[in-house]
Amino acid sequence: MGALATSGLRYDAVDALRGLAMVWMTVFHFCFDLSHFGFWPQNFRVDPFWTTQRTFIVSLFLFCAGLGQAIALHQAQGWLRFGRRWMQIAGCALLVTAGSFAMFPQSFIYFGVLHGMAVMLLIARCTAGWGRWLWLAGLVAVALPPLAQYLLVGSGAELAPWLNGRALNWLGLVSHKPFTEDYVPVLPWLGVMWWGLALGQWMLVRRSALLRWPLPGVCRPLAALGRWSLSYYMLHQPVMIGGLMAVAWWVGRL
Repeated sequence: MGALATSGLRYDAVDALRGLAMVWMTVFHFCFDLSHFGFWPQNFRVDPFWTTQRTFIVSLFLFCAGLGQAIALHQAQGWLRFGRRWMQIAGCALLVTAGSFAMFPQSFIYFGVLHGMAVMLLIARCTAGWGRWLWLAGLVAVALPPLAQYLLVGSGAELAPWLNGRALNWLGLVSHKPFTEDYVPVLPWLGVMWWGLALGQWMLVRRSALLRWPLPGVCRPLAALGRWSLSYYMLHQPVMIGGLMAVAWWVGRL
């Protein structure tokens, strides 16, 4: 799901890191699907074992997206190529909304990871010139949601209903998480992408050899997967859900 270019110099280490996120996400989603179909009931909304994993997976995706933007800008990739990739991500986000509405009409995904990434990539692209200030901006972005929650819950401010409503909760300044299957608001997650962008810029100038480090053979499949991350992301759940639906139908006939 990154924004790394599909032409020019590839950085296998970044692709492999994204591929690792894809594998981890697949395992997580498979467990979620098992729970959804009643094969292995789990509470994915509140159990720290699952919520912590989700946090790490989303963080890894967005951090890689920041690294990818640093590489794209370093390779002087213009707005036209960025726009084509952005349109793919935004289009897939709309498909996710439609598909989730069909399956979870009460908790469909209206601002999940692809929706958030589309917005955050635009912001990252426009703020890439901040340089080292991106580190501080990321810290502020990560700190704002808990601060807003403390102020809204503690003071009972009139702003709470507005910020919790669907029209504005995509910002992330909410006092409670909305009821939806995937929720990746701009804050705090923009901070993670900014940190990936900042680290990528720093490494490309001072430690570029680390990004070009040859991968061991065992890691090359991860790099290949990372290069097709958006396509894989869109296909993996329909395939797994379809397979489990077939299993559930077969078990029901026994």
